[in-house]
Amino acid sequence: MIARASPQAVSAVQWLLENYETAEGVSLPRSTLYNHYLRHCYENKLDPVNAASFGKLIRSVFLGLRTRRLGTRGNSKYHYYGIRLKASSSLLCQSQDSGGEEGSSRGGKRFRVSQTKLEEPVQATPLQEYLGDSSQAIPELPEVEIPPGLPLPHMCSLEDIDTFRSIYREHCEAFLDAIVNLEFATIETLWREFWRSQENTNGDECEEEKYLSKTKLFMISKLRPVQEFVKRVDFLFYQNLVQVLIPDVLRPIPSSLTQAIRNFAKGLESWLSSAMVGCPPDMVDIKVSAVCALGQTLRRYTSLNHLAQAARAVLQNSVQINQMLADLNRVDFHNVQEQASWVCECDGGLVARLEADFKTTLQTQNSLEEWASWLKAVVNSVLKPYRGRRGFSAAARQLLLKWSFYSSMVIRDLTLRSAASFGSFHLIRLLYDEYMFYLVEHQVASATGTSPIAVMATKSCGLDYSERNGNNNNNNTNINNNKEGESESLTKKMRLS
Repeated sequence: MIARASPQAVSAVQWLLENYETAEGVSLPRSTLYNHYLRHCYENKLDPVNAASFGKLIRSVFLGLRTRRLGTRGNSKYHYYGIRLKASSSLLCQSQDSGGEEGSSRGGKRFRVSQTKLEEPVQATPLQEYLGDSSQAIPELPEVEIPPGLPLPHMCSLEDIDTFRSIYREHCEAFLDAIVNLEFATIETLWREFWRSQENTNGDECEEEKYLSKTKLFMISKLRPVQEFVKRVDFLFYQNLVQVLIPDVLRPIPSSLTQAIRNFAKGLESWLSSAMVGCPPDMVDIKVSAVCALGQTLRRYTSLNHLAQAARAVLQNSVQINQMLADLNRVDFHNVQEQASWVCECDGGLVARLEADFKTTLQTQNSLEEWASWLKAVVNSVLKPYRGRRGFSAAARQLLLKWSFYSSMVIRDLTLRSAASFGSFHLIRLLYDEYMFYLVEHQVASATGTSPIAVMATKSCGLDYSERNGNNNNNNTNINNNKEGESESLTKKMRLS
């Protein structure tokens, strides 16, 4: 009995026939071709076939199609050799409309198609205009250093290690393509493809199996040098993805994009955990730890952005500013300072200077960006004596704790006095706490020579960028965990008042 082709397979074959034809001397990267198929399915609300099935369909449509590994050692990619775009393909037409077929420009978000390298569609959606430069998002992949004498798994070779490095880069490229095109739903598919949790992974039929079998992939993933490679690449790559999605935490972005990013962040851990079922536990821990840090960072930054836009309206309202000044002048700062000094051992002179600066900056009705510059100057001033010293991370944590305690005391005083501008102050306080955390996070990352995402990562993958005798930097995240839902409800109240 002949098995009936699924609707997804029929659709994939039709798409291939409409856009490609056999041709000698021409090659297309395997990963980008499949990624364009995923995009086609996403745009047309179709269920895609997995990578393994897609590879079989290509070979069934284009008989005699060959696969070649092109590029220098360590940076090679697998290409389909003997296939090209049709002259009538809409992808090719888009490329010609953009003024040529050479190369690509991820940073400008205008991507072109060539016969040797298939890149992104030229037309950018309005939401994509809010994204940052993605041209350098894929980091320079380090070599996988295998120490002399380290035994390799049975039937695995250094060539297999090199293959892992190559397909990991391909995976990152496909990941970036999906992010740049805001096709978050394809990320789960990409993870399932790489870690072979898709069906039909028969060694003779699956494209991935021809380059690195699932058995070898899992065996190699147990090697400590490979795990260190993945950890290092993921933290660098995910940090770059944050910069692509949210290039400026204070810049207004559409609520639809904010919500899409938050939904994406919410699904990351479950998608990856599902895709890595059966993988070596140590590798799972490393991957999930990095992805959790990515998700947490995206949630925090979108909350910060939401707070910034709500606070911008307050800072531009002279009536509210005048009321805030009047209420602030009634605060018993002497009592606040006494309590803060006893609990936090705050420098009285520094606190007095910050209080005066705050009032002056509020009175001059500075913009949000000017307030941000003031906060940055505060962080730089307080942490300057510790820069280059072992206690920098501990000092940074203390700054966050003292700032949070002192500001909470001021809010307490305003609350007891039933200040008319309490809502405005509470919103500003949330924003400044969140932005202060953002600044300190980046300062610690710079001081420790790592990325902010790595600073915030859990200890589950053996990372701790605080001092050896200090606590994990993750303890600082508790300051922010209760603010995400608070900001949205407060903003609604501010609109009603």
